[in-house]
Amino acid sequence: MASRRALLALGAASPAFAQEAWPTRAVRLIVPYAAGGPSDILARLLGVGLTEIWGQPVVVENRPGAGSAIGTEVVARAAPDGYTLLLAAGAHTMNPALMKLPFDAVRDFTPVLNCAVHPMVLVVHPSTGINDVAGFVAAAKARPGAITMSSAGVGNGSHLAMALFAGIAGIELTHVPYNGAAPAQAALVAGQVQGGFLNSTVAVPQIRSGALRGLAVADARRWRELPDLPALAELGYPGAETVAWYGILAPAGLPPGLRARLERDLRAVMAKPAVQERILAVGLDPLDTGPEAFQAQIAEETARWAKVVRAAGIKAD
Repeated sequence: MASRRALLALGAASPAFAQEAWPTRAVRLIVPYAAGGPSDILARLLGVGLTEIWGQPVVVENRPGAGSAIGTEVVARAAPDGYTLLLAAGAHTMNPALMKLPFDAVRDFTPVLNCAVHPMVLVVHPSTGINDVAGFVAAAKARPGAITMSSAGVGNGSHLAMALFAGIAGIELTHVPYNGAAPAQAALVAGQVQGGFLNSTVAVPQIRSGALRGLAVADARRWRELPDLPALAELGYPGAETVAWYGILAPAGLPPGLRARLERDLRAVMAKPAVQERILAVGLDPLDTGPEAFQAQIAEETARWAKVVRAAGIKAD
């Protein structure tokens, strides 16, 4: 602990220290999810670009488990020296309301850059006969609890998106949790449940094929992949936004100079046309949210999801 405090003091006293001495060895980029998903793809894109800039390898490590808490704890307990980074996602701000964590999602991390985002989409099965959000809300109010909504599990982003919208719209929906996103989507496409909030990368092909009907994007504005779908905010439901974001965090106490170096180099990688094209191709929107705004976003979302969980009486399995 003494050596950690000494490192923090040295970094605070001399912001240039980290920039001059770093990196001299490999940097670990922890992804708290299994390989193959959006967070893993983005991490590997960033890792290749940063390796080129730094002349040192960036090693992507997948540490899935406990809703991302296992990999996240690795970074929370690491030294704030720039050699251990986290590719965090939206669950980072949801988990504190759902489980007891061995770290604080706000205080134990230094936000560097929020790099990419994509929204959730409210969809229904065509057999419902519901064509828009007004019809959805009217049906839910006419028969409280009659509309069934699938999710990838209790406390998952799809569940919290449903709970948030239901609370704002003043409606009652019946939650049907499944063990993962794939079975939840399959049940919805099969008409075993009537609606749900899907990750936009999953929703787009189902909407375009006609298997599901898109009603709205859970965002403040329309989304490029589904320009004909209104945003919930424009329909009179501000505050119902649920977006999946992917950003880089470091342990708390990262020296300011080192944070500035990381931010600069991450922005340089994100600005490359090939990286932008690849991010767009996997269904993400490139983002450029700096440390201060990213810190405020994490704090706001953590507080917001805590209120949603309490109001809806959600208890994780």
